[in-house]
Amino acid sequence: MTAVRIAYLGGGSTRAPGTLAAFIERAAQFAGSEIVLFDPALEQLEIVTRLGRRMAEAAGADLTICSVSERREALEGADVVLASFRPGGFEARVHDERLPLAHGVIGQETQGPGGFFLALRSLHVFRALVDELGECCPGALLVNYTNPVNIVAQAVTRYSDVRTVSLCEGPIVWPRHVAEAVGIDPQAVSATMVGLNHACWSIDAAYDGGDLFALVDEAWERTREDPAADERTAQLLHLTSRMASIPADYLRYYYFPDELLALARARPRTRGEEIIHSLPDYWRHYAEQAENIVPALAAEHSRSGVGELELAVAVVAAVVGDTAEQYPVNIPNRGAIEGFADDLVVELPAVCDAAGFHPTVRGVALPAHVSGLIEMLAEYQSLTADAGWHGSHDDAIRALAAHPLVLSLSKAERLYEDLASAHAPHLPERLRVQARAWTT
Repeated sequence: MTAVRIAYLGGGSTRAPGTLAAFIERAAQFAGSEIVLFDPALEQLEIVTRLGRRMAEAAGADLTICSVSERREALEGADVVLASFRPGGFEARVHDERLPLAHGVIGQETQGPGGFFLALRSLHVFRALVDELGECCPGALLVNYTNPVNIVAQAVTRYSDVRTVSLCEGPIVWPRHVAEAVGIDPQAVSATMVGLNHACWSIDAAYDGGDLFALVDEAWERTREDPAADERTAQLLHLTSRMASIPADYLRYYYFPDELLALARARPRTRGEEIIHSLPDYWRHYAEQAENIVPALAAEHSRSGVGELELAVAVVAAVVGDTAEQYPVNIPNRGAIEGFADDLVVELPAVCDAAGFHPTVRGVALPAHVSGLIEMLAEYQSLTADAGWHGSHDDAIRALAAHPLVLSLSKAERLYEDLASAHAPHLPERLRVQARAWTT
């Protein structure tokens, strides 16, 4: 494999140590390569850099890990750009999760009004980023993990010529979640998931070559009579059984909205607030391990485990090594899924190699009884990509009103005023409202 220069935007994040661990795990496929970390959080960036070097040295990995304080410097001469960052940090996530609740709408990181405003913040960064890519590393592969993946991918593919792919592990892990809920071997479950990012369904599924859904039906019948059953597991089994298709976990927000809204309102903390509470422990652990000769990342003290962005690392390895391996990707449809525009970014399985990303499905269709919701989300995705990239305040409100969890103009206007005010520093002038002081 040819050595490459990889620019990692978000290299000072809580997930960065786990991402470097994933690169080090595949070090033989990246021998001689350089990973350049960039993040505006310079103190955290320094910790991750030291930790990454220690881990690489302990593993005998032929990788150079360094960091820079300017984004353009990281991009200069890059062959691959890995983008995984959160504009506004976890503090902004708390606004996304908490403010919609006052309007009777679910607050969530990638869904509904919260996901909408994360999209606006992310696209504000990506507009400048794609210009820098053209100047600093034309031809580089942009591997995007920045949420909402589908809307970022939609805008970048529609409004730039950047060579790009966007990724999410969901289609890999959701069939496993169903297997675990049923109590069967996840490795024996096979499924083809297609649709939109965080809104895909299986179009075929089997267990050890046999009928998976008969087992799901049996598990649901047992679970529905069990008052001690975990609510999330019960909802997953209920949805999978009734629809005879494996859903993306996030589809629970649309099929059980009242229950999840009540649950969110009852919790003392949002997920973002829980993460903020845990941040000191994460960074203390990373700093301690950066001083060890043989660092050991502990899952309980690390953000979402120790093998972060493994899919991104695997896809980059397949492209750089031209190994033609199949992974789920987010790319323009081009006729792969019926009923969607050619330029709509969809999530589907594809063979990844040096020539690009080649869907393994063609002309397939979602089950009729689930397609309507996905079509609505597709229109919302397209409208939000346009509004975030170059649209006006009115364009943004129209896009927000089209979201299935909102579907109310007056509610969309009130949500927009509250959230745009809270996020004013991270929005372009054309999308701002008068800023107010907020507390969380």
